[in-house]
Amino acid sequence: MMVGQDELLRAALPAPMIDRHVRSAAPILLEGLALWLRRPLSVVLCADDGDISSALGLSDGFGFGYRTVHYDVEVMNPAQRVRRLGSFGDLRQLSLRGMR
Repeated sequence: MMVGQDELLRAALPAPMIDRHVRSAAPILLEGLALWLRRPLSVVLCADDGDISSALGLSDGFGFGYRTVHYDVEVMNPAQRVRRLGSFGDLRQLSLRGMR
């Protein structure tokens, strides 16, 4: 998570056990972070299994992320991922250009 040039949070979460609690936990986590920061979040969700993406309650069954007042989710297929999450330098560059 970047705010300006400051990195506040970096997370790589393990695959969840799919049940009704997980479906409500991920949106609540994002809503809580958005409220904490007092701004909407732009989120990239990358999961090896499309069923996991939709089971988290952050995307539909067609691979489109949900958009709420608190967050906007973009689903990324792991095949699209050029490299594993690293230094977040590309996000810092976007931040320097004024993009979020």
